[in-house]
Amino acid sequence: MTSTTVAPAQAPSQPPSKAGPKAPSPARRRWRSIRLGWSFILPNFLGFATLTLIPVLASLALSFLDWDSYSTPKWVGLANVDRMIHNETFWTALRNTAYYALGHVPLTLCAALGFAVLLNQKLRGVSFFRTALFFPYITSLVAVAVVWNMLLSPDVGPVNQLLRAIGIDHPPGWTTSTTWAMPAVILASVWRDLGYYMILYLAGLQTIPGELYEAAQVDGASAWQRFWSITVPSLRPTTFFVLIMLTISSFKVFDLIQVMTEGGPGRSTLVLSQVIFREGITQGRFGYSSAVSMVLFVIVLTITLVQFRLQRRSER
Repeated sequence: MTSTTVAPAQAPSQPPSKAGPKAPSPARRRWRSIRLGWSFILPNFLGFATLTLIPVLASLALSFLDWDSYSTPKWVGLANVDRMIHNETFWTALRNTAYYALGHVPLTLCAALGFAVLLNQKLRGVSFFRTALFFPYITSLVAVAVVWNMLLSPDVGPVNQLLRAIGIDHPPGWTTSTTWAMPAVILASVWRDLGYYMILYLAGLQTIPGELYEAAQVDGASAWQRFWSITVPSLRPTTFFVLIMLTISSFKVFDLIQVMTEGGPGRSTLVLSQVIFREGITQGRFGYSSAVSMVLFVIVLTITLVQFRLQRRSER
């Protein structure tokens, strides 16, 4: 009798398990996020460094030098600053710049806000009026200056003709008068700039929930109370941005004044940017021109930092 040996049954072979991809470590993920962030900001940073940061640093270095682009730069230390302090033209330009800013900033801000509130209503033809108010901002500044010089012409300008028609026998001389030249420039500048800032305010107004106004109206609040208690606080971030932009543009104003008055009559509309242009480009005194530009930079930076601090304090 033969015996047969039965081999033990073998378990079916299992395919080797495939492990999933290994999760990156926290340090690797953090480094990847840093590289991604730099890839986004690097193009803008390169443009800023090339067109702004490097020229500012070069201007700072030039402010300690005496250089006319032809001779070898010579170190003079604070001689340019001392000359600037004892230069009456510099102080006149500084006063005129402050005068322009104190007129241009509040008038433009109030006009832009007023037109934005008005054109935020459901009116017939509101799109046309929005476009009409914004159009001067994209118009050639030379054309704007020439048109305003014609409008404010002392003899044949429509503005003075209208003033004579209503009984004012001796209207202002506007750009030919040392007293009225700066108000004329401010008036033209406000007309040109208000459209842009009106658009910013319109964007801010359209983010305010309408339920707030409806609730206030049900509670019996007047239109002025709704504006002062709802609109103004809700527009605080927009107003802060508009104030910063207006301040910077006011202190560096150049082109409109250069075309309308060229700093005259006399020195009644001479501003710091024109002093920088005349001393650097016209006279070739790049060291002194750079010193004046650094003073202008410090003034704008100081005012901007003060505004930021006041904004933070108001938010607490």
